[in-house]
Amino acid sequence: MKKILSFLKAEIVLTISLIAALLSMLLVAPDAAYAGYVDWHVLMLLFALMAVVAGLKKCGLMDRLSAALIRTAGDTRKLCLALSLACFFSAMLVTNDVALITFVPLTAALLSAKPGALILTVSLETIAANLGSMATPIGNPQNLYLYAHYEMPIGQFFGAILPLTLASLALVVAAAFLIKPEAVSLPAQQAGEMKTSALWLHAAQFAVCLLSVLNVLPKWVCFAAVLVSTFVYDRTLLKQVDYALLLTFVCFFVFVGNLGRIPAVSAALGGVIAGNELEMGILCSQVISNVPAALMLSGFTQDALSLMRGVDLGGLGTLVASLASLISFKLYMKAPGAKAGKYLGVFTVMNLGFLAVLYALAKLGL
Repeated sequence: MKKILSFLKAEIVLTISLIAALLSMLLVAPDAAYAGYVDWHVLMLLFALMAVVAGLKKCGLMDRLSAALIRTAGDTRKLCLALSLACFFSAMLVTNDVALITFVPLTAALLSAKPGALILTVSLETIAANLGSMATPIGNPQNLYLYAHYEMPIGQFFGAILPLTLASLALVVAAAFLIKPEAVSLPAQQAGEMKTSALWLHAAQFAVCLLSVLNVLPKWVCFAAVLVSTFVYDRTLLKQVDYALLLTFVCFFVFVGNLGRIPAVSAALGGVIAGNELEMGILCSQVISNVPAALMLSGFTQDALSLMRGVDLGGLGTLVASLASLISFKLYMKAPGAKAGKYLGVFTVMNLGFLAVLYALAKLGL
């Protein structure tokens, strides 16, 4: 029992989603309709992507990228820009969580002697990862869910998100100039040995995932191919899949499905959300984070593109607006001399600045 309680305490978003699902079950008794709540295609694809990304990280790909970045940096400003851009672009393919898990500890080691630059850099890396991840259907869980749930044409997806992505890239580059250029001692970075056979396997798995995202292959084929090949080649990777996130999706599917079956609640939520998808996506994300916000709001609107833009921009703002932001904060706090109050102040101001500009651009039709 203690282990279960510790797990639920550590996975606060899962705990909230579980409580919400159980409360909704008091209003709508379990029946045969529950089977239709869960979008199994989304869960299968998300599982496959998480397993593949774990493999790509383990085979040494991200270590090689880190080593290459360090060789190009000459001062704190260039280092901040290089690391932030690495988070921005890598998040498009390996998700914002993995990008930050890879680069924030490296940043803390490189800038440990410059606490001000460290805080600015980690804050900008977090923003960059959250914004870069919105550029593709596989960059973050909310995009993957919305893309599959609404069966978006890929051209429609990119048409809606690329203008904001390009604006975000320009803002990230501009923000790097907040860092005063100071000399920084960069340690000799020895990249680990690249496991070529593993790289080819995981690259092939990733290609299968992309074909599934593009609806060339059925989701169950992708799931089966990745599950079997991973189990045969390196079953330890299956332990690195974020099963808590998958369970969170299931709980929110139940919660939203039940709310949709209560006429008064469904009508009220539909009336509030309709026409305000962008704003509701941003606002809800500030409180419950953008993945649960996407799951909840999608049950009450057909404006998929506005909702997607809302929850993607909603990852900016408060520390809880994106789970990736919580990850980078926890990693920063492990650095010697970490200052939580100062970090939260800088992080929040920078996030709100980015959010204000990008929201204005979105409202202007960008």
